[in-house]
Amino acid sequence: MSEVITEYRNENTKDIDILSTVEMVRKMNEEDKLVALAVEEEIDNIAQAVDMIAKQFLKGGRLFYFGAGTSGRLGILDASECPPTFSVPSDMVQGIIAGGEKAFKFAVEGAEDNFEAGYEDAKVLTDNDVAVVISASGNPKYLLGVLQRADDVNCRTVAITCNSKGKIAEDAGLVICAEVGPEVIAGSSRLKAGTAQKMILNMLSTGAMIKIGKTYENFMIDLKATNEKLKDRAIRIVAQIAKVSHSEALAALLKCDWEIKTAIVSTTMKLSIEDARVELRKHGGVLRKLEYEEIR
Repeated sequence: MSEVITEYRNENTKDIDILSTVEMVRKMNEEDKLVALAVEEEIDNIAQAVDMIAKQFLKGGRLFYFGAGTSGRLGILDASECPPTFSVPSDMVQGIIAGGEKAFKFAVEGAEDNFEAGYEDAKVLTDNDVAVVISASGNPKYLLGVLQRADDVNCRTVAITCNSKGKIAEDAGLVICAEVGPEVIAGSSRLKAGTAQKMILNMLSTGAMIKIGKTYENFMIDLKATNEKLKDRAIRIVAQIAKVSHSEALAALLKCDWEIKTAIVSTTMKLSIEDARVELRKHGGVLRKLEYEEIR
């Protein structure tokens, strides 16, 4: 077994059990400050992964996250946020956890040690997809099974880990290793390691969606307006981009079933709803590609 940094004892928190609550929380905060710096060291690798994922999306490929325990749950969380945020199909970004759906809520003993289960779960992969394996230690046999299957079908692979000496770092095509150091509580990788993983996953999914045109400037123009808060956000987005009043933005959204881009194109180009949809389709649904003065 290779060295696992997250299992080391943190010299800065040896007395954490006898500190005042304020000092205990301060110690945790001090350690958390190190996470962003560790992620910063991996910016170039993260950017490579974003470009890879976006390229595969444009080919009709999908993004899969595989992990065990905390890492698996974080993958499922990120995947589940993509359809409402970017209006993409639910199968475009998927999270798969060792031990199956039950493992999302409850620990499944031995799930991360099952190479065959990882290989079997990864049979969903094709050569158009990207498989991201996530693990603080980088050693679960489950993920080695995933990587083996991915390799068999020529699927692109990315490893997110906190241990450069972990086995997934040897087998994945691209490695993102945020070495956050020993945890506040030795071995509790849901802490700094989990925070680093969440930050990286945010960048991968959001970055790839930006690259394929799911935003305009920094507006969330493909969100699904499924509640009052999101409907209010949709109105503000249309009003700001199309430079119209909130009432005009609302009227346009009501006509097109709350399709933000359609409302913007219809309002700005003075088109019918159907003609606005046609115009968007001509440009692959990417608002930036539409060349009219009101948006440039």
